[in-house]
Amino acid sequence: MSEKEFVKEITKRDVDFAKWYTDIVLKSELCDYSSVKGCMILRPAGFGLWENIQSVVDKRLKAMKHENVMMPMLIPEHMLLKEAEHVEGFAPEVAWVTHGGDSELAERLAIRPTSEVHFAEHFKKIVRSHRDLPKLYNQWVSVVRWEKTTRPFLRTTEFFWQEGHTCHADFDDANDEALQILELYKDVCENMLAIPVVGGAKTESEKFAGADITYTNETLMYDGKALQITTSHHLGDNFGRAFDITYADKEGKEQFVHQTSWAITTRSIGGIIMVHGDDRGLVLPPRIAHVQIMIIPIAQHKEGVLDKAYELEAKLLERFTVRVDDSDKQAGWKFNDAEMKGIPVRVEFGPKDLEKNQVIVVRRDTLEKQTMALDEHLESNLAKLMDDIHDNMLATARKRQEEKTHRTHDKAEFIELIKEGGFVIAPWNGDEAVEEQIKEETGATARVIAFEDADADLTDVKCIWTGEPAKFIVHWAKAY
Repeated sequence: MSEKEFVKEITKRDVDFAKWYTDIVLKSELCDYSSVKGCMILRPAGFGLWENIQSVVDKRLKAMKHENVMMPMLIPEHMLLKEAEHVEGFAPEVAWVTHGGDSELAERLAIRPTSEVHFAEHFKKIVRSHRDLPKLYNQWVSVVRWEKTTRPFLRTTEFFWQEGHTCHADFDDANDEALQILELYKDVCENMLAIPVVGGAKTESEKFAGADITYTNETLMYDGKALQITTSHHLGDNFGRAFDITYADKEGKEQFVHQTSWAITTRSIGGIIMVHGDDRGLVLPPRIAHVQIMIIPIAQHKEGVLDKAYELEAKLLERFTVRVDDSDKQAGWKFNDAEMKGIPVRVEFGPKDLEKNQVIVVRRDTLEKQTMALDEHLESNLAKLMDDIHDNMLATARKRQEEKTHRTHDKAEFIELIKEGGFVIAPWNGDEAVEEQIKEETGATARVIAFEDADADLTDVKCIWTGEPAKFIVHWAKAY
C-alpha cells in the first residue's frame, strides 16, 4: 500500500474533526467498541498509555505520602442519600443493581459513579483524634456514569481513573492539599503529556456536586474546544457533617473533618489525541508513549539485518520502550504504520547503513530525518532527541493555545470570538442565571476562573453580558 493510499484512511482534521478523532482512535488501535453501549475495550496501545500515566502519577502520589486502598464497587442507596447535593449531582448518571441472581434486592446498589461516600463511611470508623490526621488515600479503579452521548476516552459509560480522597483537620490544610494535587496534575500534563493547561477554580454552577471549591486544569484542543483534563475538589466539611466524621482536636473539642477528592482519568488520552494528532495519525509525547522507538529493518531478508535489529532492540531496551517491526510488510507500509500510531522515533537501517555503521532516525512530530552513528553515544543522542520532541510538542501546543485565547470587554466581540473557538477571557457579574443565558445563546460555558485573574482589580469593570459590575474574570469556551 502506498503512503498516499494509507493516509487516506484518516479523515483530515479540518474537514471533519469528530470523524478524524474516531479514525485516529480506531486506526491507531488505542481502543475498540464493545457490545455494551458507551463502553470501550482498551487495546494494548491504549492501555499502555494509561499504564504509563498511572505509573507516573502513582509514584508522585506515594512521594507525597499517599497510600493506595481499594473501596467496593457497589454503594447502598441509603449511603448515597446522606449527602443530598452529591446525590442530586449524580442522580441522572447512576447505574443501579436491582437483582442478585434471580432475587430482587431489598435495597438498590449503585455502581460507583465516584466513591466519596465509601471513603466518608470508612473515615468515620478510623478517625478519632487530630493525631490520626491527615489521612491521604488513593485508589485506581473504573467508575460508571450512564452517559447519553459517548465518545471513546472523552466521555464513556465506564472509564478509568485514580480517585484520591483525603481527610484533614481544617479548611486550610485541605485547601493546601487540593492545590498541591492540582499543581501535580499540571506538572504531569505539561512535562509528561506536553499539554499546556490553565489552572484555577470553577464557578459555583460548574463545581463538583458536594464540593466547597473545585479547582481545575483546562486546556484547548486543536479545534478550539476546551477540555477539563484534571480536577481537584475541596469538599470542606460537607461529607464530614453528613457522615458525622469528627475528631478530638488538641484541646479535646470535637471537630468535623475537612476532605478533598481529585482525579486524572483516561480522558487525558483523548486530550493527547486532540492536542497533538495530525492528518497522518497519532502523535505521542515521548515521555508517556507506550512504544518510544520503532526499529524498522530495511531489506530484512538480507544477511545480518534482522540480527542487528534484535541486537539494537536489546541494547535500547535498557533505556527506552522499543519494538522491532519484523513483519513481512513493505518498508513504506511500516513507515506509515509507525507514523499513524504516533511512535515518537523511528530507527531505520538497511545493509548499506550497516556498512557505514549508522542508522536513519525519524522524529514523528516534525518527520525530520537525521543520521546517527551506531556507537556508544546512540542512547544519549536518542534521549536528547526525545527531550527535543517533547519540548517542541509542548511549545507548539502552547503557541496554538495562546493564539486561540483572547480578552474582550465587548459583548458583540465576545459572541464572535466564541463562534471562532478558543478561550475568551471576559468579566462576569457572578449571576448563575447570566451564566446559563450565555451558555444557551453561545454554547460557551465558564471553564475556569484562572489563578492569574482571581485577584484582578475589578473597579469599573463591567460584566460582558449585562453591563453590571463584574465579580470575576472568566475563561469561557465551548467544551467537550
